[in-house]
Amino acid sequence: MKFNYDVLVIGGGHAGCEAACASANMGAKTCLVTMDMNKIAQMSCNPAVGGIAKGQIVREIDALGGQMGLVTDATSIQFRMLNVGKGPAMWSPRAQCDRGKFIWEWRRHLDETERLDVWQDQADELLVEEQTKQAIGVRTIWGAELYAKCVIVTAGTFLNGLMHIGRKMVPGGRIAEPAVAHFTESITRLGVTSARMKTGTPVRIDKRSVHFEDMEIQPGESKPYQFSYMNKARALKQLPCWTVNTNAEVHEVLRSGLADSPLYNGQILSIGPRYCPSIETKLVTFPDRDKHPLFLEPEGEDTNEMYLNGFSSSLPMDVQIEALKKMPAFRDIKVYRPGYAIEYDFFDPTQLNHSLESKIIKNLFMAGQVNGTTGYEEAGGQGTMAGINAALKAGAESESQFTPFILHRDEAYIGVLIDDLVTKGVDEPYRMFTSRAEYRILLRQDDADARLTEKAYNLGLAKSDRFDWWKEKKEHIEEIESFCQNFAIKPRLINSALEALGTTPLQFGCKLVDLVNRPQLNLSNLSEIIPQLKEVLNRPNNRKEEIAEAAEIRMKYSGYIERERVVAEKMHRLENIKIRGHFNYEELQGLSTECRQKLMKIQPETLAQASRIPGVSPSDINVLLVLMGR
Repeated sequence: MKFNYDVLVIGGGHAGCEAACASANMGAKTCLVTMDMNKIAQMSCNPAVGGIAKGQIVREIDALGGQMGLVTDATSIQFRMLNVGKGPAMWSPRAQCDRGKFIWEWRRHLDETERLDVWQDQADELLVEEQTKQAIGVRTIWGAELYAKCVIVTAGTFLNGLMHIGRKMVPGGRIAEPAVAHFTESITRLGVTSARMKTGTPVRIDKRSVHFEDMEIQPGESKPYQFSYMNKARALKQLPCWTVNTNAEVHEVLRSGLADSPLYNGQILSIGPRYCPSIETKLVTFPDRDKHPLFLEPEGEDTNEMYLNGFSSSLPMDVQIEALKKMPAFRDIKVYRPGYAIEYDFFDPTQLNHSLESKIIKNLFMAGQVNGTTGYEEAGGQGTMAGINAALKAGAESESQFTPFILHRDEAYIGVLIDDLVTKGVDEPYRMFTSRAEYRILLRQDDADARLTEKAYNLGLAKSDRFDWWKEKKEHIEEIESFCQNFAIKPRLINSALEALGTTPLQFGCKLVDLVNRPQLNLSNLSEIIPQLKEVLNRPNNRKEEIAEAAEIRMKYSGYIERERVVAEKMHRLENIKIRGHFNYEELQGLSTECRQKLMKIQPETLAQASRIPGVSPSDINVLLVLMGR
């Protein structure tokens, strides 16, 4: 049986779902191939979305017209804004979700997406036109042949997946789900290189066996924060999380099992995530620490299953459970299943263009963990971009008419993520942090719609309701800013109120914006003493707090924002200098040997991209600039 599509997406995880929706919403006839329609966008590890820098990516996906923010808001059972004690460039939203409802909410979004078919099956072989090295579809294990103009691979941890608990090894892409055995080889035989990575997940606990009186409660936010700019209110009951620490007895039991740990007995040779280490890795890396924090988090609104964040492990199951029982809160612990590790194939992302299309196999796009990343958010961001570019290429009449949609490093964390992958590659599972972005003051969680929604609307991905809401929001923000810049403040009318708010009284009159810029003051407390401001802030709409926050950040940090924008514009000059195809790097003796090797491998598009490649020095860039001048 044969089927024909514009875009074919392999894998129904977070990258695949975003890719399929983006492609179909841009008008491409799309098919999503998934092994199990009942586990769409399964949250394999922590049922949480967002976090440091990851929350900004979710906001960007939403601003582009993606689904992750909408689904998260609809299924959130706890919301927190992290890093609020720091500057707004560091604020990062995070939500704990109901795992089961998350799947079915995603399923609803897929079902309601026009031009999107879902085929439940397992991809077995990538079909390629051998003469042109062009992907044309896949063959499944049941013999179905699905053909398409573009293919997007988002296979997660399933490619030759191998799970570990102690010395026991079982093939699988996720607990109780089969591995995909041959698909990697159908790609690597064409010259694409692959390697192995490792990740893991913690024990799942029955909350009825937990002594919560021996733990510290961690409530969520009372403020009405959300991920999507389009949602109106949280739907589910908000639940707390809980914190507890390990102790010396726990560590002693865990150390007794290290000889049987796949990480230390030679069973696992691949590299795991540096920033989400297993509990046994923490003990070996930090031998002097007498305790490590753990976070017990609910898996859903109506389930007894709980997730022990910080206790990822592949130790034998009896060691894991015995160690847990050494903590007073878990002395009577019952578990649903132990933690486990999983090894899987990924493909070297330096073999991709910034569009996420393969440099080696035309019309083949890749997104998510197959590119060496970790995290739902990084996967969703890549999936969105791969879906956009696959749809654009499928709709182009020829290769020359395809203009990829690329986000630069000063436009989105998604742009930083993809540029890092294709320029630097990975030697461990890649996780996004605010520190990876040199323009993070420009890439705040509050302004993703300002950066991206108009771009998405012009692409046809963001629809008119989203664009109209952004225009209304933008108008209100500018109205607030204009009012504050022009409203005159007289000392005699406000000084007593300023002293009550803990700030210095005025000597002379000033504009309201000067008061907004004081650290002790904000639009909220100023509106209580300036009725005219309150009237401006209370303009009727659904998201008054969000709008006021965005306007306040723009005023308080205007100097920093403008300074960073100037720096970014200077870098754009290097982005405009195209170098791909201009040089035979092997013959350029003015460059260092390492530089020549890296440039030959990666073939950067621009001088700016070349400058970010590890091993390419500023003097090498100067040599290229001189040669370009010639």
